[in-house]
Amino acid sequence: MLTQRLLLSDRGGMIVLGLVVLMAILVPICNLALPTDSPFYVSNFSVALLGKFLCFALLALSVDLIWGYAGILSLGHGAFFSLGGYGMGMYLMRQIGDRGVYGHPELMDFMVILNWESLPWYWQGFDMFWFAALMILLVPGLLALVFGWLAFRSRVTGVYFAIITQALTFALMLAFFRNEMGFGGNNGLNDFKEILGFDLSAKGTRVGLFIASAIALLLGYLACRYIVTSRMGRVIIAIRDAESRTRFSGYQVEYYKLWLFVFSAMLAAVAGALYVPQVGIINPGEFSPLNSIEMVVWVAAGGRGTLFGAIVGAFAVNYAKTFFTTFSPETWLFILGALFVLVTLLLPRGIVGLLDRFTRKGDKS
Repeated sequence: MLTQRLLLSDRGGMIVLGLVVLMAILVPICNLALPTDSPFYVSNFSVALLGKFLCFALLALSVDLIWGYAGILSLGHGAFFSLGGYGMGMYLMRQIGDRGVYGHPELMDFMVILNWESLPWYWQGFDMFWFAALMILLVPGLLALVFGWLAFRSRVTGVYFAIITQALTFALMLAFFRNEMGFGGNNGLNDFKEILGFDLSAKGTRVGLFIASAIALLLGYLACRYIVTSRMGRVIIAIRDAESRTRFSGYQVEYYKLWLFVFSAMLAAVAGALYVPQVGIINPGEFSPLNSIEMVVWVAAGGRGTLFGAIVGAFAVNYAKTFFTTFSPETWLFILGALFVLVTLLLPRGIVGLLDRFTRKGDKS
């Protein structure tokens, strides 16, 4: 019954998840088992790039959950993604120990440069992975809980909610740029050495992080699918379609929206935590409001309100970004803007909606 509800009734989701599983199997084999001169060899760069795409797909999933099903347009999900990334970055920095440039056994290099005498209290405990993992979920979750509670109880919706979420991530970006915050300022956190005792530069570790990202995406998708197909999911969709009518029917609309918003924020934080060790850096630029807008473009381009469409959109748009920023970086922002306009006007259901239209035409013929 549960399998029918989660997968068998979700044809598009089964196809996309099948491709993710196939990629999670073939990419490690092609990277570790094949010689570098083989035409099927997958380079270390490609493994890291695909790992990033998997993290972005999980992030897009978190955005689609609240925007596609609850009608909550958040332009600040980059804040939760970045906070999760900083949580992982703090753990990775604590693993460096005395192997930094200045060889201090406890303080990070940037703290030594700034003449800090002791480790700040909020860095305590991040030398333990379980504590860092807890903070990765707890800090973004608490921020989403407080922010969402204040916004939803005041019945802030629509464009106004989008604006204040964008203001949130912009404020955090400005705060994290300050050296006295103790997070590396403009340079952020970098020069990571190892994770859980494994060398981050080793091929096996890279592949392990890639597989972990694929597993997180699969589990995240199933969790989101479970929510939207449950009784709670039906109430959430009702809130999206007719919030006032749902409230007058006796449902506590604010609590439903708040719970979903917090879960979505924690999902975005997990994506950020998996992203950082694969790219090797986290800095305040990740809080940029432009990044949060890009996430909405991923979902819109893939297909809002489908979950699997968010995954398709994240891969498609980020592949296009990688291509255009390599050959013509100055044109990417224009292409991104044009893409959002064209999708809004011509493809309101995104890529998966277009594919579904062709599939139905083929079935009729």
